[in-house]
Amino acid sequence: MYVATAAALLVTMGLALVRAFMGPTVYDRILAVNVFGTKTVLIIAVIGFVIGRPEFIDVAIVYALINFIGIVAVLKFFEYGSFASSTVEPEDEKEEDAR
Repeated sequence: MYVATAAALLVTMGLALVRAFMGPTVYDRILAVNVFGTKTVLIIAVIGFVIGRPEFIDVAIVYALINFIGIVAVLKFFEYGSFASSTVEPEDEKEEDAR
């Protein structure tokens, strides 16, 4: 039963990789990478359950947190072009403040 679950997760991970390489937009690719990361968390948990190592759940949770932070960082980079603060004033407002 668990082998079938792991196999199904591997198939969906493969499909996510295909979407990541063929995605028509950057956001489709980012979503596919996020799906791949989520499935990786699930497969780590399933493998830990199958071999009787409950500490794999801790590893899966840490990986999920790293996946979340990484996706947010990549999205911010693609939105703003850098990791700098996004609260930069437009040039027009700076000129009005100087007057």
